[in-house]
Amino acid sequence: MNSILLKPGRERPVRRQHPWIFSGAIEKIQGDPSPGESVDVLDSEGHWLARAAYSPQSQIRARVWTWDPDEALDVAFFQRRILSAINMRSPLRLDPEVSAYREIFAESDLLPGLIVDRYGAFRVVQFLSQGVERYRDQILDILSQDTELEGIYERSDVDVRKLEGLNSKVGVVWGSEPPERIKIREHAHHYWVDVYRGHKTGFYLDQRRNRREVGSWIFGDVLDAFCYSGAFTVAAIAAGAKSVVSVDSSEKALTFTSDNIALNDQVSSNTEQVEDDVFQYLRYCRDSRRSFDTILLDPPKFAATSAQVEKAARGYKDINLLAFKLLRPGGVLISFSCSGGVSQDLFQKIIADAALDAGVEANIRVVLGQAEDHPIRLNFPEGRYLKGLICSVRA
Repeated sequence: MNSILLKPGRERPVRRQHPWIFSGAIEKIQGDPSPGESVDVLDSEGHWLARAAYSPQSQIRARVWTWDPDEALDVAFFQRRILSAINMRSPLRLDPEVSAYREIFAESDLLPGLIVDRYGAFRVVQFLSQGVERYRDQILDILSQDTELEGIYERSDVDVRKLEGLNSKVGVVWGSEPPERIKIREHAHHYWVDVYRGHKTGFYLDQRRNRREVGSWIFGDVLDAFCYSGAFTVAAIAAGAKSVVSVDSSEKALTFTSDNIALNDQVSSNTEQVEDDVFQYLRYCRDSRRSFDTILLDPPKFAATSAQVEKAARGYKDINLLAFKLLRPGGVLISFSCSGGVSQDLFQKIIADAALDAGVEANIRVVLGQAEDHPIRLNFPEGRYLKGLICSVRA
């Protein structure tokens, strides 16, 4: 088998079972591995450490499959890993109040680059690395064996595939074509999901727990910024908000917001959907002296790579600074970041700096994160990408 030899002193992360091996850690490639091919990972003295998928174009040059020298990469391997991940979500699968959740979360489920989300009778998959792309047929065959499944749809259309040297792939890969909209249930609420063109695989499944958590903090006049399809808007109305303004730059997102409000029998004259750039809308509200009791900020990813963190930090500070200025005394800011390169500590610092510049004193009341179907493997802290804070402003 081909192998990669690490530089002296660069084996520690691999020994600690971190799955990523960066190009800068590699002394030399032994053999001529093709994209996605499995290679042995050796320390600088030639001792075996792990077996990984090789990716010649990515800065993450190899992603570890296994640290067991006796574990072969065959169909049984993928069967074990896939069923283990799916079975770990059994409480969600058996919950009659939840019909959409993540079944496989890539590195955190020891399947680097593989995302599988469940929407009722359909699975939506993403193959995001050379390794899982190489074994896609075996993986799809295993995923298709669920007797309750009607179809599998692929949404491998994200930028990370370009970094891996892969082209986008979108379409039905097994079974029936999903409907134009899938109706899902999430506890007391229902939502329409577009798996064809929606963000991520169609819905922000990682916010499920937070949509319940924020209910006890929402009050008065509410601003839901970057509302997407209105899931937090629905939560705010259910929490008894006096009024809700939902803002997004996408007309289609606002249509989904309106439809999701109607789907939950929440139609009211006290809801408003605004199509606008959120940064501009926040400045408009500041200049027109419009204020709110509760503001929700759930922006899209500002930093796709570590090189973009500085620019992302400025963006997060801008929107949180403006939000603090728009809050009435005693108000609540619920703010999120889904940028993996922005750590929890950095995010808190950004919010603190925004409050300081806004001239308000705020306390963190609740720290939020991703739902339980997006687990964080202890040896892979990068799996913790969603951060959230509920902050109250002193009256």
